[in-house]
Amino acid sequence: MKNMRGLALGLAAVLLLSGCGAGADSSGSSFAPAEEDRLVVYTSHKEEVWWPIVREFEERTGIWVDVVTGGTNELLERIAQEAEDPAADVMFGGGVDSLEVYQDCFDPYLCAGQEDILERYRSEDGLWTPFSALPVVLIYNTKLLSPGEVADWADLLQPEFQGKIAFTDPGVSGSCFTGLVTLLQAVGGDRDETLRQFARQLEGRELDSSGDILAAVSSGSCWVGVTLEESAWKRVQAGDSIAVVYPRDGTSSVPDGSALIRGAVHPDNAKRFLDFTVSQEVQQLLSDQYRRPVREDVGTNPALPGLSEVVLVDYDLAWASENHDAILMSWAFYQGGEEEP
Repeated sequence: MKNMRGLALGLAAVLLLSGCGAGADSSGSSFAPAEEDRLVVYTSHKEEVWWPIVREFEERTGIWVDVVTGGTNELLERIAQEAEDPAADVMFGGGVDSLEVYQDCFDPYLCAGQEDILERYRSEDGLWTPFSALPVVLIYNTKLLSPGEVADWADLLQPEFQGKIAFTDPGVSGSCFTGLVTLLQAVGGDRDETLRQFARQLEGRELDSSGDILAAVSSGSCWVGVTLEESAWKRVQAGDSIAVVYPRDGTSSVPDGSALIRGAVHPDNAKRFLDFTVSQEVQQLLSDQYRRPVREDVGTNPALPGLSEVVLVDYDLAWASENHDAILMSWAFYQGGEEEP
């Protein structure tokens, strides 16, 4: 079996020399494959995540993959707009709470190896295929704050952090939407009041993307931030001035996933790709990248704490999906200075 990391490095060198990438020059190329050997993937993953997986899939199957990247909600909206004439076959990425909101855009599919996926990460109806488990964490700048000054979600509502929190519009970032719902559940009490308080804590400042959160905290322009475990630990390992906090009042570990787009032009190829994303080889690659695999037979990166050591809220996936639009509407009003949505 090929080493996927070695393959990715080799292909990256080819990319630099040739100027070609996954699915590059997909129109007008003399070597483009027949229609039955194509696949179109929309992904919100960073290139470092999707690149080795897509290239290995192409290598093994001979299927030509066109990759379109963007934010989770941006791509989901695009899929909804294209519902009558789908341009993509697979949505690869995004928290499953976001995928559930657009369930009318997807066809159920139970992937091969379903029995090897941890039960807590399975979709009962096969609406989505889990990819990795992504706990939400808090981060802080180690030069500006001391250990223990940020320990709970409730700490983000304290006056000293007003205007000092790195966060992205949850209507743009799926991970920030998950983080927002996690905060609402962890803090408890009147959820709308908590939503209002947190929105006001930002003082109208929302970053352009979830990736900007880590940069803002590391640089000190913000003191604390809300992000995903995987992204946080990569920056810690890179030597950034941040520390990771698993809130004492609980956090979530919602999986991100993939889904078969309803009316896909290449449904069989899409199913092969979904199967591949949960294969043992791909899941091991995720573990090496500080992402938590969803398979029972692949271990978590030893640098990460076991989930048994982390306080988890009972994340209400159904409530988050059903109230998605209402939450975002309230958020927009409170960010705009309004008192009532």
